[in-house]
Amino acid sequence: MKLPANLFTRALASNKKQIGLWVTLCSNFVAEVTAPSGYDWVLVDMEHSPNDYTSVLGQLQVYAATDTTAIVRVEWNDAVAVKRLLDLGAPGILFPMIQNVDEARLAVAATRYPPNGVRGVAGSSRATRFGRITDYVSQVENETTVLLQLETRAAVEQAEAIADVEGVHGIFFGPGDIAADIGKLGSPMDPEVWELIKPAAQKLIAKGVPVGTLVLDPVFAANLLNEGFSFVACGTDSALLAKASDTLIAQVKDQLS
Repeated sequence: MKLPANLFTRALASNKKQIGLWVTLCSNFVAEVTAPSGYDWVLVDMEHSPNDYTSVLGQLQVYAATDTTAIVRVEWNDAVAVKRLLDLGAPGILFPMIQNVDEARLAVAATRYPPNGVRGVAGSSRATRFGRITDYVSQVENETTVLLQLETRAAVEQAEAIADVEGVHGIFFGPGDIAADIGKLGSPMDPEVWELIKPAAQKLIAKGVPVGTLVLDPVFAANLLNEGFSFVACGTDSALLAKASDTLIAQVKDQLS
């Protein structure tokens, strides 16, 4: 048995636009609700949600049956956590709060076996289909998506150097934390935030580096993709549920006499 191709890794390399959804509700049942929608990728979040390894596993199992690639955002740039997620079969990892080249190199190393990295070896894991994938150790570095999240002005200013680290497949700009870092806490769509992000993103795009982000405005998300961003998440499962719940009760109340 051979290691399946990672559709998302291949799409980024081919400069194909990828529309995503942020997944935070920690439920394989919720994953089943969103999986048929046809998103190119989802981000299963462990940094800002109550996800644990078991809940992540259930969601990975759901998305594995579709053409939607489930990337996992690990809690921190921690090689032990990354090792466990990769052994669970995570197709890719988003590393939060990468600040410099050294941290970028540590992130990549966590996804690679020696001598190219520090990932520990497990003989029988879900990632290898319990030992059945015979070319796993030779091919997994080529297929696993490694995304680095930049969340401060200092990190954005080093975007090109960070992106140049071997093994990085894409750079993700985090507008929420960037906003906080520049004194715009709670205002990720503030023009000053995007005046910082967009020039850095365009420099990366010009170099052929895939660039992504998360925004909750579908028009803005489409505009970013049209401007050259490669992978943009355009909503979160929790925000969609909250908005729909609020809208529904408001519509009913409006009809009461």
